Amino acid sequence: MGKNGLVRQATGRGATVAAITGVGSGEGVRLGDIVLRNRLVTSSSLLGYGVANVPVFRWGMSPISNFVPLSSFGAITTRTLTVRPRDGHFTLRDDWKLSELPSLLQRYTRVLRHTRGGWINAFGWCNVGIDAYLRDYYPRTRDQRTIISLGGFSAEEFVTLVDKVNAAVPAGDIAAVEFNVSCHNVNFDFNQIIESVLAEAVPRSNHPVILKLSPDYDYLGHAELAAKHGVSALTAINTVKALRLDPRTGEPLLKNRFGGLSGPAIKPIALRVVAELRDAGVTLPIIATGGIRTFDDCREYFWAGADAVSLGSAAWFAHPMAGYALAPLAGLRLRRLVRQVERFTPPAR
Repeated sequence: MGKNGLVRQATGRGATVAAITGVGSGEGVRLGDIVLRNRLVTSSSLLGYGVANVPVFRWGMSPISNFVPLSSFGAITTRTLTVRPRDGHFTLRDDWKLSELPSLLQRYTRVLRHTRGGWINAFGWCNVGIDAYLRDYYPRTRDQRTIISLGGFSAEEFVTLVDKVNAAVPAGDIAAVEFNVSCHNVNFDFNQIIESVLAEAVPRSNHPVILKLSPDYDYLGHAELAAKHGVSALTAINTVKALRLDPRTGEPLLKNRFGGLSGPAIKPIALRVVAELRDAGVTLPIIATGGIRTFDDCREYFWAGADAVSLGSAAWFAHPMAGYALAPLAGLRLRRLVRQVERFTPPAR
């Protein structure tokens, strides 16, 4: 046992390999039994389902998707998928016409707000549902490495999601499935179900499982549960629960009242969580996320103990006023970032 009682040697799928290592030329890198093309992946929701239904203005996907080959990332993490389609607090549509843009922007104002150093969102797991994703989207993303994000409100729902992925996706065809048992935008206390989710759903998966941790929950305890139940890696961290009010009326700016804070503002928190996980003796591979914009941000996470890094809101919202107009420049910046991460060797632990 490690400090604070955490298990130093995890059990289960791929748990004996703690550090990221090369697996051969052209094959990428390995985190336990998770194989990535490189150490820079994308966070859930940034690129929707990995493919769009509209060729130019690709609703639901970052503008950089037109200028950066998605196959160049270590893996693309999907929007969180549920058993049934959900509008959440937004919409599950991704086929908006230009004539409908004012209506779409009006919807955004109720689920997304800029704040100093970041963004607060409350999309609420809006998604087409696991069946539609596996039927209509996944077959068009076979050139990418994919992490399928799954979300549910019971162990039974996670078992259903895992079974559906198993039936549609051969083992090895995706990098992993990620269990989102930590979202603040769906008004549910995941502490009630996390142990049963891991105990029942992880053993059923034909694919490596990643557990996404929240800094607002007992992330050290959840990491211990992850190791106990055979989870292959951790994502640290999910967004931080946050609030913005209209200064004139005191009313919440978001439809859900509370939302998830992302961006540079949470980077010191995410770094702390990664470091505390390592200090506590957690040996599972860690994919770190929160406020990553530059190669220096990535290196900080590697020094703190991460094995890979995940790019989130910075790729979409780096130029909030310019949007698509500056996307080509953002694309060039991200291409360079991918090359820098590929050349970097994380410190040995």
